[in-house]
Amino acid sequence: MKIAIASGKGGTGKTTVAVNLYYFLSKEFNNQVRLIDCDVEEPNDMLFFHGAELNESRDVFTPVPKIDTTKCTFCKKCSEWCEFNAISIVKALKFAEVNNDLCHSCGACSMTCAFDAITEHPQPLGNISSYDPGFGAGVVEGRLEIGSALQTKLIKEVKKSVNTSDEVLLFDAPPGTSCPVVETVSDADYIVLVTEPTPFGLHDLKLTVDLVRELGIPFGVLVNKTGAGNNDVFDYLTEHHIDILGTIPYSKNYASTYSKGELLDDINNEFSQHYQHVVQKVIQMYKN
Repeated sequence: MKIAIASGKGGTGKTTVAVNLYYFLSKEFNNQVRLIDCDVEEPNDMLFFHGAELNESRDVFTPVPKIDTTKCTFCKKCSEWCEFNAISIVKALKFAEVNNDLCHSCGACSMTCAFDAITEHPQPLGNISSYDPGFGAGVVEGRLEIGSALQTKLIKEVKKSVNTSDEVLLFDAPPGTSCPVVETVSDADYIVLVTEPTPFGLHDLKLTVDLVRELGIPFGVLVNKTGAGNNDVFDYLTEHHIDILGTIPYSKNYASTYSKGELLDDINNEFSQHYQHVVQKVIQMYKN
């Protein structure tokens, strides 16, 4: 079963939920649960697994075209085919160049060139690492190369690297509703949306609900930091018949524990019960 944890905005507690679900689900599924951190620009899941052993780490590269101006006729066919406007051609100056920041490595330009003036060369995309935190099937993390804008491409590589024989795969998605989020959740069996009871939380939740409904994937909402805002989120969920998976109360002590990276070191009974409630719902879906 593939479960994605997503949120319309940053700061709602998506990482908190992802890490805790990994912890509690691992107990229920005999450690056959794997956590995949797809927030490749800011992968934070591993901050909470102290002493985790690194199993494997490898660099990932993406092919980027280069133009040989001694062969190029400056016909501009490659730039016309490029949907991302990554190629600049100035015939009068005999200038031809690829902007690596805009290139998406689709290969259209090299296929279009009839003069063999374009060749592809590997460019660092990021890194994929797998860890053993001492429980569960392990944690996989993608970390994007600084300055790269190809989050979606790295997320695809991260998902390809995952062992699909595990009982449950948890995908921690980036915040928002952009392409990296769509890539992360697109093949999920179920999506846990994390929100907070604030005007901003409700606004971005609505955007995320529209997205997952467009994708046609079943989902439910976990409301974090309850008691710190208003009831507008609950009114919206009730009005639109959206399943409320559970609530996590606002707590300064819990926030302090999170800020120190000690989320899993000492889970009190109150928060344990809240997550167990969500876990039982997930188990019920798994059985169905």
